[in-house]
Amino acid sequence: MGTRMEVAQLESGMNTEDYRKLQSLFLDPLGASRSLSRTEFIDLAWSSVGRGSREEYGLLFDSVVVTQEHRGLLLDSDAVKEEGRVDWGGLCSFLLLELSEKVKNNRTSSVPCWKPPRTLTCPHRDQVQKVLYLQSSGQYVTVSKGGSVGLRDREDMSLTHTHRLQNCTVAPKDLWATDVVLLHNVHMIAVSFTSKEVCFYDILSKQDFSCKYKVQGLTHTPWCLDYWADPSNPDQAVLTIGDIGGQVSALHFTSAQISLFERLSQRTDSDSADIVLWDELVRGKHISCYIVTHRVHAPAWVRKVRYLDSLEAFVSCTTRPQSSLVIGWWEKESRSLRATSFCTKRGVWDVDHHRKLNLIATAGVDHQVLVWNPYVTSEPVCVLGGHMGPVLAVRFMQTKQQLLSYSKDKVLCLWDVSSQQCVHRLAGVFPKTPEDTHTLLFLHEERHLLLLSFNSLLLLLETTKEERRTSSHEHPVTCVLYNSLFRQADTGQKVKQFHHCHGDAEISTMVLDGTQTRLFTAGTDGEVKVWDFNGRCLHRMNAGLGRAVEISQVLLLKRSILVMGWERMLTVFRLHSFSQSFVEPSEWKGGVQHRSDVLCAAFQPPHTLATGSYDGEIIVWNNDTEKALRKLQPHPEQEDNKKQQDDSPDAITRLFFIPGRTSAAAGGADLVSCGGSGVVRLWNTVHSRLVGKFAAHSRDLGSIIMTVSPSGKYLVTADREGTLKTWDIQDYLLEPGNGTTKEPPNLLSSFRPHLDRVTHLETCVHGNRLLLLSASSDCSVALSFLPGDTIGLFGQEELWCMDRPELLLPQQEPEQDQGDHGRQENIRQAVGEVTSISQ
Repeated sequence: MGTRMEVAQLESGMNTEDYRKLQSLFLDPLGASRSLSRTEFIDLAWSSVGRGSREEYGLLFDSVVVTQEHRGLLLDSDAVKEEGRVDWGGLCSFLLLELSEKVKNNRTSSVPCWKPPRTLTCPHRDQVQKVLYLQSSGQYVTVSKGGSVGLRDREDMSLTHTHRLQNCTVAPKDLWATDVVLLHNVHMIAVSFTSKEVCFYDILSKQDFSCKYKVQGLTHTPWCLDYWADPSNPDQAVLTIGDIGGQVSALHFTSAQISLFERLSQRTDSDSADIVLWDELVRGKHISCYIVTHRVHAPAWVRKVRYLDSLEAFVSCTTRPQSSLVIGWWEKESRSLRATSFCTKRGVWDVDHHRKLNLIATAGVDHQVLVWNPYVTSEPVCVLGGHMGPVLAVRFMQTKQQLLSYSKDKVLCLWDVSSQQCVHRLAGVFPKTPEDTHTLLFLHEERHLLLLSFNSLLLLLETTKEERRTSSHEHPVTCVLYNSLFRQADTGQKVKQFHHCHGDAEISTMVLDGTQTRLFTAGTDGEVKVWDFNGRCLHRMNAGLGRAVEISQVLLLKRSILVMGWERMLTVFRLHSFSQSFVEPSEWKGGVQHRSDVLCAAFQPPHTLATGSYDGEIIVWNNDTEKALRKLQPHPEQEDNKKQQDDSPDAITRLFFIPGRTSAAAGGADLVSCGGSGVVRLWNTVHSRLVGKFAAHSRDLGSIIMTVSPSGKYLVTADREGTLKTWDIQDYLLEPGNGTTKEPPNLLSSFRPHLDRVTHLETCVHGNRLLLLSASSDCSVALSFLPGDTIGLFGQEELWCMDRPELLLPQQEPEQDQGDHGRQENIRQAVGEVTSISQ
């Protein structure tokens, strides 16, 4: 029987008229429904439709029958069951299932293509507090902490005019604007100051930004503002104020276009502005305006406020965990607010709301973006994890189901809300600034631009177009394997999928045995499971002894299986213990030798084992005796020993013995390691010596991973931004040198098949070509030529093109693994859902 893809090729060539012809085959001369045998179906379909071959129609019939048997859809008559017949309903069911599966597999997301960032001329000497867009004039306005205003042209963002806001209440040197909002329905801006007042400036007056009103006497310093006007009735408007005392106040204007406030007295100041006292507003002296408040955040500072007209509620946030997010439900009849609180671990910097989805996003101090249902306070709808620093800003894209987030470590992420995936990650383009830099994010979705401020520096990001990005899985992928035994079409389409391998637990890694007929999967439930490729679990290995642990690697040896990742000692399973379905670990004779958790290991026949730990230490063992032989330590100079939140700068994430190296006795490198600081180190295990090290990726990107090609010619490294680099190490450090070499090997290629962290790399040979499989947190698995050129993503709609004769010259020979006997016929993922986990 043929594969699903061969059947799909017939289906893709058929049109509506062809399907009508097929339908007519299942009607007898009297118009009654009938079923067809395999021979009848092939003869009638081939002659009637006039498209495809007899073999393809036979494959289609067989696929329908198999699907019906699997789903219990065979017709009830005994004749049908005996002969294997198909009716029109069965064929339609199969085609609909295939269409549904195709739609599910072709998960694509809109990903922006950014122009190179542009630094804008900035008139401000101090930090930018707000960016506004004036719809009436088509200009952008920036307002700084010191009250300076800059107006920019819509087309080229050039600076057209500057002005300084006047406020006679304080001396110019003491002026501190905390926030600004646009009152578009009355052509004003409202500015809050640390002098405990809010000033309203006319943006259309002949005198630039003349002050019309000053609301003075606020109890606490106003820190953040928001403004909303009813599109259908512009007289109805709401100005929301959050202050440093934890109070949220909303001023409801009922005749905004006539006058915001009534003129109760002739009080004015030297700015010719009408003075409005806060106490008068609280006591209801102004008929055209009244106030509602709550103090749930007290004593924390209110960081952001928003009025959500669709909910008739006010949302606000603080960095206080107990009242991180508060929604004040506006009860208009009683002119009061009913507040509900949402708690987070460390508080929230920013908040935004998606009107159509009715979801609230929060920017967490704890590095997480949380998405909330406003009616459910107990837990968020989802947690978007991936930032390595506090999240400073979140912005929903209202025309899409997407969310932007920006973190303190200068990483911009674009999230697909429906799939909870990070579909785009931008880093390395933002300026280096001090730790306490004030950062602002302004999104103008209509014009596809993003403006970020870093104190007084303005950076413009514009998109040229959007590209469709394919996801191979529904969740971030942690591992991808190559199996040379399976003969399938080289298309990148899904062939087989195992579901719920470890229940609800995530799968952290997996490995194939030497026969490539058994798959070992490690889950966060602390178990390693052994599967055949019929989806049957053969053994359960109790690695965590009943505890939930993080398994980083499973290493299969001749007589034992090593599991590691969560403690200082290796967990070993002897092969003689596999007589039972539930297997308990044995004792590792070498005991505890590492001072930190063991993260990875490598083996070199006949009996050399190397293990690497979180603190950067490598131990060389005799695997037969399980005794430690030597310890390898990185040189102390220029090493940062400070522990970071998620990565130790010395943590070893991958270890590989370099194939074909026989120069270890003479002092050359035979072992390569990489880890938390973007540095690759090469070691001589015989003399316990660090031979060389080089920075493969930026230290700011943290932990990297790598793999080595079967002949030891190529070293491939990958980082958190989805970038892969291929290095030529065939002749690198073959001979010992003086000291530690810091000169890197020749960089052959740098390419970026992924948008987020690369989690696993694997090389393999297909035909006469050396290929690379890469898995990523962006939910994709990519296939690339080596030294570097992406072929495609698993699950993409377009079929791959593997014909690249120019990549290998006639005299070049592809690398061959010594254990490969010419059976490497294709590239495929070892399994589907097995490699899909949420990190």
